[in-house]
Amino acid sequence: MNIKGKLIEKSETQEVSASFRKREFVVEFAENPQYPEYLKFELIQANCDQVNDVQVGEMISISFNLKGRKWTDPQGNVKYFNSLQAWRIEREHSGTTADPIPQEEQQWVGDSFSEDDDLPF
Repeated sequence: MNIKGKLIEKSETQEVSASFRKREFVVEFAENPQYPEYLKFELIQANCDQVNDVQVGEMISISFNLKGRKWTDPQGNVKYFNSLQAWRIEREHSGTTADPIPQEEQQWVGDSFSEDDDLPF
């Protein structure tokens, strides 16, 4: 799944155990601007670093998995938990998710041939 939204808040990385860490962040998702939704995502392990350089207020694109878990408490009551587990975050740049191509890498195909070139069709 993928959505675009504005970063509202990001927490510090939590060291849950010696081998597991997670980080949460909140995005304002405004499919209908009159009624914005505030969605909390989580990043785990090495993905926690993806929001390090993203500033609150920036527009981002989030690729994520919807996770659901069932848990039975000691009294036998069944409970269900949902989470939005992000696995890729990209900054939005002028309506696209890709970083701009550096000028030296850009090539104009129209300049690579002349009118004297013989086309095979």
